[in-house]
Amino acid sequence: MAEILERSGYLVRVRVEVPAERVQRSYEALLREVAKRVRIPGFRPGKAPPKVVEARLGREGLLADLQERLVEETYPEAVQELGLLPVAARVVERELREGEGFRYVAEVENYPEVRLPDWRSFALEVNPPEVTEELVEKALEELRHRYAELSPVEREAQEGDHVFVRTGEGAEFPIDLAKALPHVREALLGRRAGEVVMVPVLDGKGEKVREERTEILEVKALELPELDEEFAKTLEAESLEDLRAKVRESLKRQAEREYQEARERAFLERLAEGLEAEIPPSMLQAEERHLLEHLAEDLARQGIPLEAYLKSLEDRGELGKFREDLRREAERRVRRSLAKERLAEELRPQVSEEEWQAYLQAVARSSGVSPQALKRELGERGLARLRNAYLQDKAVREAVFRLS
Repeated sequence: MAEILERSGYLVRVRVEVPAERVQRSYEALLREVAKRVRIPGFRPGKAPPKVVEARLGREGLLADLQERLVEETYPEAVQELGLLPVAARVVERELREGEGFRYVAEVENYPEVRLPDWRSFALEVNPPEVTEELVEKALEELRHRYAELSPVEREAQEGDHVFVRTGEGAEFPIDLAKALPHVREALLGRRAGEVVMVPVLDGKGEKVREERTEILEVKALELPELDEEFAKTLEAESLEDLRAKVRESLKRQAEREYQEARERAFLERLAEGLEAEIPPSMLQAEERHLLEHLAEDLARQGIPLEAYLKSLEDRGELGKFREDLRREAERRVRRSLAKERLAEELRPQVSEEEWQAYLQAVARSSGVSPQALKRELGERGLARLRNAYLQDKAVREAVFRLS
């Protein structure tokens, strides 16, 4: 039997009573399981009488294990019976008496109740982007760079060149000076093919740890195609004017997508800021851990351990601000998640099987796998989470559409 003793916001005190008969059955089952693992002289494994096992291991320790087992077994039943959605819990009282069953009290951090603001009255102050001729010309210039060719030059390396090098270890590779790290670009600018330079190697803090002997094999410059009728035809346009029109139309579609995405972001931020909810500390702490895990992965790709990064922040006196920013970001993320979830419950967006399969194919393409491989990788639970996330995003889109 389970009952709610007290409820205050997200915190719920729950008392659970386990009948003496169930306690006895669980204790006997525990003895049988332990007997199979413990070797007792004079008895084959699993054949020692319960009293012998009890005497060998000590009744006090067995009863402590029994209480943990009973909590594990009955706690999920209790919260389901009481209609709770726990995000964390701890047992604060427990009592086990011979012949009287087992009682315990748990403090449960329940999933928060969320009330959304009157989002139908929102005015989203997002200005639609304008596709100017300047943007069209910039896009055309980017196309020229995309179709540019590299040609060897007999001169010093300049900004925008590609420098092909060989390191002291024999590795050969090109370096795009437009994208190179500042200290690498500085070492190579003004150098010719055949020269040997010493390129600094920096650690994660930006300090020089050594120099790498680097031979310049070749300098190549980008040759941009002329922006003319011939170039337009290579891009399957009838003429240069037709190419401009296609680029302009593409930019308009992109601008419309960005405008809608900006409206959705603005809507979600206002929705999250205005919702009413008492958020359990455990939810915020879990999100903080999640953010730290992502940061650790990003730092690992740069060869920097998270502990070293945090230590450098501490040395600079910035660790406190980092922790504060982390807490704020965790709260923002949790509030956004709660807002989307509650909005989806309110609007109940529908998704057809055809729409869902098309979305799975798009996700699979972006991940570089087949839809079948994606489904195997995610499993039933992962697919259910992905579907819920899709429905929540769709709810945001539908709400923003209603504000149009």
